[in-house]
Amino acid sequence: MNKLQSSLLFCLLMDAIGYATYAVPFLGEFGDIIWAPLSAIIFLKTFGGWKGTFGGVFNFIEELLPWTDFIPSFTVMWAWQNLIAKRKTDMMMKAA
Repeated sequence: MNKLQSSLLFCLLMDAIGYATYAVPFLGEFGDIIWAPLSAIIFLKTFGGWKGTFGGVFNFIEELLPWTDFIPSFTVMWAWQNLIAKRKTDMMMKAA
């Protein structure tokens, strides 16, 4: 498994943990209170810079708000960083 695949697997795992708080009725929101700050810190450490800061704040709010855990924040940022941003860079390199 290469670095790109392992980082995608990590992001999918982080999103799955966020979804898991729905698994136990009534305890799910309590789980979100614990998971929200942890996931925000992990998000910041994983992506760094302004993307990590913005995404960490978004992830924190998304985990605390009821019924928003379905948003795969980690996986969306992984896709943005590894697919969309890379494609833009490749296109700019070809144009130069």
